[in-house]
Amino acid sequence: MAKTIPISLDVMGGDSGAEVVIPGAEIALVRHPDIRFQLFGNEKVVKPLLDKFPRVRDASTFQHCDIAIAMDTKPSQALRQGRWRSSMWRSIEAVKTGDAAVAVSAGNTGALMAMSKFCLRTMANIERPAIAAIWPTSRGESVVLDVGATIGADAQQLIDFAILGGAMARALFGIERPTIGLLNIGVEEVKGLEEVRTAGRLLRETPLRSIDYAGFVEGDDLGKGTVDVVVTEGFAGNIALKTAEGTAKQIGGYLRSAMSRTFMSRIGYLFAKNAFDLLKAKMDPRKVNGGVFLGLNGIVIKSHGGTDAEGYAAAIDLAYDMVRNELTHKIAQDLVHYHRGRFGETATTSTGDL
Repeated sequence: MAKTIPISLDVMGGDSGAEVVIPGAEIALVRHPDIRFQLFGNEKVVKPLLDKFPRVRDASTFQHCDIAIAMDTKPSQALRQGRWRSSMWRSIEAVKTGDAAVAVSAGNTGALMAMSKFCLRTMANIERPAIAAIWPTSRGESVVLDVGATIGADAQQLIDFAILGGAMARALFGIERPTIGLLNIGVEEVKGLEEVRTAGRLLRETPLRSIDYAGFVEGDDLGKGTVDVVVTEGFAGNIALKTAEGTAKQIGGYLRSAMSRTFMSRIGYLFAKNAFDLLKAKMDPRKVNGGVFLGLNGIVIKSHGGTDAEGYAAAIDLAYDMVRNELTHKIAQDLVHYHRGRFGETATTSTGDL
């Protein structure tokens, strides 16, 4: 393992671009002094900020890019216009060439996934990549995937997601055999879509060294933390993610309104402030910011586009942990073991395509 962790940043990505990325990099660098950044962006915007954050400047190399991918750009248009010259593409390309171990961007999710797939390609035996999110639970944290990359996954893709998510849980949580659940409308084996039932049957029947298949889980199991990894397809996963984010904001709004409604409620808030501060910290979405693109020949982290510097730093922290704990190596090992166990020694080891 190298003494430093090289991370490439799409400095122009997100709602606020460099105004959030550079301060976020500063926060992450304080926590992880062994990070070295490769920054890609517009020099007229980035260099004045680097003068304000000399710690980041001294730990970075910078490359000017003419194009910044807008948040509303269609993925196909981003590929046509942004290849080779955009900050997003260049940050991903740094992973492909080995100059960076992981790329982080707060930019357009569709464009980032399209460019990542085109540039890095999928791993051996993986048909479609997934986006994995860290989900706060009453037991701690879980991994949930897919939250938006693949709509309508078939049974084999759901199995692939289980293996990918299991490797991420091993890397992130240090669990030797994480428990895996398939998101369904009930825990009974006869319920749900045919592809989900088929995936469940195959997971039960296949010897799995690195994961422990626990069966079907329901929506309320997400918050309970019933399993370490929850597997679903991207449509349902994205809706669940956005619903959870919206509910957290809704509850926060209710609490603020209730605590300021009357003089006595404000007095009560002062006495209970420590408890409310703990609740606020637990519900803070910035602490779990960052979706991991899994199934590619390299690691890409998607930060929330509207986050602040602290949230962006959390995405960099996640990138750091994924590299330090050898996520890609763990995925490759798990895939080889699964395919040998199910299909025999002749399972392909070549790099997948789009």
